[in-house]
Amino acid sequence: MAQLQASARTRRTEHSGRPGQIVGCFFLFTGGIHFGIAAAGPESYRHFADEALLPFITAAWREVFMANPAAWGLVLSVGEVGLGVLLLRGGRWATAGWAGVIAFHLGLLLFGWGFWLWSVPALAFLVPSAIAHWRSQHPDEKHPPEKGHTA
Repeated sequence: MAQLQASARTRRTEHSGRPGQIVGCFFLFTGGIHFGIAAAGPESYRHFADEALLPFITAAWREVFMANPAAWGLVLSVGEVGLGVLLLRGGRWATAGWAGVIAFHLGLLLFGWGFWLWSVPALAFLVPSAIAHWRSQHPDEKHPPEKGHTA
């Protein structure tokens, strides 16, 4: 019985589940896209923050990111690839990956209402997926019952 429990625990820590694999692959893909943009045409980032909700976001984008868009684009690319790898790695690594992709999408919300069209539905998928991952990593802890389920 102990051997069966250990193997189940090992399986839980090795995988982040299908949502983690999907989001991890997506972030690897988008990291590659940003690598291509940074290498081929970093000036295409120029208008990214034009519609930001707060004026200081637009100003900071122009003064910091656009001061060296190729370098910052590569940083963005490496960050996205890193988040993808964390999710694909599974276990505790995936927990950090989930936190990162949620923070990434919350940050996108600052760049204007158009980004809300992407980020809000994405967060509606990411947050429950991250919670399910957390619960799979901590099966012995008491969790509040989900809506519609009785204890």
